[in-house]
Amino acid sequence: MLAELGLATKEPNRGYFLTADARGIDSRKLPLEVDPFEDFYLRVVDDVLRGDIPTTFFEAELMRKYEVPRGQLMKVLTRLANEAMIERKPGQGWEINSFLHDSKAHIQSYRFRMAIEPAAVLEPGYEVDKPAFAKAREIQQQLLDGDIFTLSRSQLFQIGSQLHELVVRCSGNAFFLEAIRRQNQLRRFMAYKANVDRPRLINQCKEHIHLLDLIESGQREAAAEFLRNHLDVVGRQKTDKEAKDELEYQRSLEVSVVS
Repeated sequence: MLAELGLATKEPNRGYFLTADARGIDSRKLPLEVDPFEDFYLRVVDDVLRGDIPTTFFEAELMRKYEVPRGQLMKVLTRLANEAMIERKPGQGWEINSFLHDSKAHIQSYRFRMAIEPAAVLEPGYEVDKPAFAKAREIQQQLLDGDIFTLSRSQLFQIGSQLHELVVRCSGNAFFLEAIRRQNQLRRFMAYKANVDRPRLINQCKEHIHLLDLIESGQREAAAEFLRNHLDVVGRQKTDKEAKDELEYQRSLEVSVVS
């Protein structure tokens, strides 16, 4: 994406590099909240999810692996730590959150959301934030109009998580909101893997718009049931894809060992 904006250039066998000092990039002109190191960030994320980075590692190892300055690496590691993907070990080094490779935990995450989010819609004090709903509907339509195929995976996740947070926030229940924010933090990286399959997101966007319509029209019981089914289907799709990707990855390792 940064390359498309003229802010980065790709060098053979080395990756992407910024064409200007990151401090000179006007973030206000970037779509949504693009990190100037987005491409590098996603490259590290993919390597973590594939198991190409060990569970515990040191900064020097990644500096050699990616051939990047320590400052650039630290910005990405700090972002990953803020997103609960990794954490600093006492003393030196980093450790990857074990949740990332726990497929059972990923299923449980969606089961938890199936209990929490529909319940939030049925809260007696639920009050629709009409301007926020209108903005969310507009963004979902922009995705359908083509943004699905141009935005980065992290941006797509940001849009989806913000919509679900909005739906829960309108319940007025702070405990529900805190729970869904925590879940969004934990499920971020499973969503990154699933968002590679962009055509699948078209139906999700349509369902998001329908959910907003049901809630805004006062059909909250129907909305709660629709939301529960939506989460059930999406959760199964993502965990099934994760299992398939893991199987293909293991097979590729076996082939490489044999050859």
